[in-house]
Amino acid sequence: MKLSRPIRRTPPETIVALIDVVFFLLVFFMLVGRMDATAPFDVLPPIAVSGADMPGGGITLSVSATGDLALDGVVLPLDRAFEELAARLDGAPETLVRINADRAARLRDVLPLSARAESLGARRVVLVLTPGDG
Repeated sequence: MKLSRPIRRTPPETIVALIDVVFFLLVFFMLVGRMDATAPFDVLPPIAVSGADMPGGGITLSVSATGDLALDGVVLPLDRAFEELAARLDGAPETLVRINADRAARLRDVLPLSARAESLGARRVVLVLTPGDG
């Protein structure tokens, strides 16, 4: 009895190269794709006016680094400052209201001031900023 040797087949191609290609494609699409949610509408951020002189007159609300509030240089509690602001804005809604905050002031102490000034009838509210180096 003669036993025949099995026919030697060439080994199948490995799929390692294919796995590498799939991995590179995965990384490519992860880098190229957007990971954040897209807005449902276009948003154009405001443009800062730098180098222009601040208009004169108006009312200045100052916020210290500790969150204390001053109205035109007089330190007042929050409610009293807005009572005074409402009295000054009564009949003069075009009066400029400047919000001048210390750079160490917390944002949660500064941002509500503009909304509250607008709710009192102020039509012109500006935040005073210091331009950066760049």
